[in-house]
Amino acid sequence: MPTLLTPRLALDQIVEADWPLFRYLQQQPDVMRYVAENRTEDEIRHAFDARLPEWQPGSNHWLCMTMRHRKTGVPIGVTGFILREDDIAEVGFLLDPSFHGQGYGYESLYEVCAFAFAEVGIRKLVATVTAGNIPSKKVLEKVGFQQEGTLRENYWLHKRWQDDWIFGLLAREFR
Repeated sequence: MPTLLTPRLALDQIVEADWPLFRYLQQQPDVMRYVAENRTEDEIRHAFDARLPEWQPGSNHWLCMTMRHRKTGVPIGVTGFILREDDIAEVGFLLDPSFHGQGYGYESLYEVCAFAFAEVGIRKLVATVTAGNIPSKKVLEKVGFQQEGTLRENYWLHKRWQDDWIFGLLAREFR
């Protein structure tokens, strides 16, 4: 898996040494507010371990990439995608709260989309966002994703049913 480079970031497949970052992100209330309830360290470790095998086109597990600042090497988040069908993949990203609002989410997601479309041959990328997660919605829309619908009361989170926003981006629409 090649390193993907943006003006400010280097994206590499997650490795064992990235466990502290992954655990940290999964334990941050500001990061997980729209993603999941509190998880035990064992549950977080299981999710991490599932992302460790070397990824190649056709893999059934997440291509999970660590975002590192190119100048400092500081890890600031994770991003990637998982195949849902032969030519459709779901994207996702988590960013350290101290780096929110600085364009890193957009920069990393744009590069992941470019890779998925040009190198992997993905026809469509999708994303599911818990309704109310405006920052993630804005990142997706800036990259070119369109909101395709709302799944009402689709996700149990924080002791109530939440709506999910569904986004899609076709390869031919990507700029």
